Amino acid sequence: MHFINVHNKSDHDQEFEVHGFNDNRNIVVKPGSTAVLPAADKKSGAIIAIHDGHECEQAEITKDGFDGNDTIDLSNIVGAGGNMTVQQVGDPGTRKGDPLFMQHLNEAWHNASAQEKRELEKSVHINAKGDVVRIDAIKSNPQLEKFVRSFDDGKTYIGVGAFGGHQGVGSDNAQSSAAHGDKDILVTYSDDDASPAQPPHLAHRPEEKLVVHTIGDHNHGGPGIILTNKSSKSTTYFFYDNTWNGNGTAGANFTHPLKTTTVEPDGTIFVSLPSSFKGRVQRGTQLPATWVEFQLDASNDHAAHGDISLEQGCDGAATISSTDGSKRSNGFTEDILKDAPAAAMTKKGDGSRALASTMGNWMAKANQAAVEYEKKVVGQKRAYITGGTGTDDVASHNQVLAVDFF
Repeated sequence: MHFINVHNKSDHDQEFEVHGFNDNRNIVVKPGSTAVLPAADKKSGAIIAIHDGHECEQAEITKDGFDGNDTIDLSNIVGAGGNMTVQQVGDPGTRKGDPLFMQHLNEAWHNASAQEKRELEKSVHINAKGDVVRIDAIKSNPQLEKFVRSFDDGKTYIGVGAFGGHQGVGSDNAQSSAAHGDKDILVTYSDDDASPAQPPHLAHRPEEKLVVHTIGDHNHGGPGIILTNKSSKSTTYFFYDNTWNGNGTAGANFTHPLKTTTVEPDGTIFVSLPSSFKGRVQRGTQLPATWVEFQLDASNDHAAHGDISLEQGCDGAATISSTDGSKRSNGFTEDILKDAPAAAMTKKGDGSRALASTMGNWMAKANQAAVEYEKKVVGQKRAYITGGTGTDDVASHNQVLAVDFF
């Protein structure tokens, strides 16, 4: 099972008509929020933005289609009233749609001749300022189609395309090109730029059948993590291996953890991991969350290396330490949530409070109040707050690190 993530970047509630998924029930997505819909393989459907009661821009999706690839496109054939893009999660090369469609539409409208405006006035809806707020269906209006192609041809589905014996327009047909395999889908809506923020950070439950659950492994000397729960409640932790790794860069994995374990209060277990592991461990699956980032077999010295990161939020303190006798350690143990300013806080999907992301993601922009507060009470030396450098690395040459969550 994969998922369709519908993110609303605007500052208002946005209704979407859903075809083929979610039992064909509409959804309303709150500002800055993401709705997550299960999307079974071989199913087809659409996520359609509703404006003034009218169907408008839509993301058309077929899961696990021809040759096992998803097919996605962004269509404006039934109208437009906002900006929307669609892509596979973590793969911007599959993105379809013009993230600034309405801005380009308004620019073209304001530059149009008086005659063009008269010809289109019944199909183009403007506000008191003279700005376009919505256009009617393009598919049955040749004059409107010509107008939209003048500024957006090849960026979105404009005409009916190759269908029912009609050859369509090549630039439209190209919008239906296959994506890369069978993955989660991200639909992003905005009144401004509908480009997803990077990197992709989503907060839905992982595919359970891919997760290895452990109650504690035999400590055979590594590689792995000695994990301690120093909180007062039983906690489940998830280990995410990166989707890819480069020279100083990596692609974070947000949907398929490699391993999970539940640790009782004051409990300690050993979690065995492959030496190739490069990723993180966090509480639960939702963001914002404190990340303990680590690798177990670095290419330069074959040691384990790790750090603490608050870039994608903070849901509590954590430390990481060596176990090879070198006595290296970093992180923090203080409860920094209790006195945090309200402007720096947010709620996770489960209702719990956490410090917001300091770098932003497609659920919300970077929270400057969180940046300033964490710099004050933690500091860049103990945890990554804004990326870059300045956070002490912890190395352990026996490929075993100790991680404590508080």
